[in-house]
Amino acid sequence: MIRSYHCVVTGKVQGVFFRSWVNDQAVALHLGGWTRNLDDGPIEVLLQGREADIAEMRTRLLVGPPLSQVTDLKCNWIDYDKKHDSFEIR
Repeated sequence: MIRSYHCVVTGKVQGVFFRSWVNDQAVALHLGGWTRNLDDGPIEVLLQGREADIAEMRTRLLVGPPLSQVTDLKCNWIDYDKKHDSFEIR
């Protein structure tokens, strides 16, 4: 199991290039993982990498890209069954 950081971002986060922005931020911070839309409106993010880089990504997720409006961010550490060396949009 790989120690990973799982987040759900709520607000105006779909249709504003949020997943693409998350991908760019994660790549810049050398994080692995993925992001995807959830059916009920939020964005889900899984992050793997150095804790300092993940902490920086959490700070960035609170702000989001220019067209977004983040109203809530729920994150927790989990054990994930797969290691991600790169980041992907699902």
